[in-house]
Amino acid sequence: MQIAIGADHAGLPLKEQLTPWLESSGHLVVDLGAFDLDPNDDYPDFAEAVARSVQSGQAERGIICCGSGVGASITANKVSGVRAGLCHDTYSGHQGVEHDDMNVICLGARIVGLDLSKEIVTAFLGASFIPEPRFQRRLDKLNRVEAEG
Repeated sequence: MQIAIGADHAGLPLKEQLTPWLESSGHLVVDLGAFDLDPNDDYPDFAEAVARSVQSGQAERGIICCGSGVGASITANKVSGVRAGLCHDTYSGHQGVEHDDMNVICLGARIVGLDLSKEIVTAFLGASFIPEPRFQRRLDKLNRVEAEG
């Protein structure tokens, strides 16, 4: 799978550990920064880059790491066609894809460690949207809300 990944200064160490692990698992990873520790960088820059990569189809899914994951999730969800979820557990990691067609996951590097992050990302990447009528109906409503602004 082609995955876009990005992080601000707070998420940089987690991103730097997840990227080689993802690559060793057979994924093509597009690293959108940060590349250096800069305590003055801002999470919206990296969250937007990952979200735009998913929006354009350059990446099938996206991963954003920041301190809590909250700001990254808010930012990514401003991009049309992106359904980002803040996930700190494996259930949310797969359920967000299965029920809500989530295509970007946000991780709080100050909340979850590397081992749990790997489990969450594994659940996220291994899941597929379940095209049951109730899930599709809800996704259609979500898309209508997005289209209406």
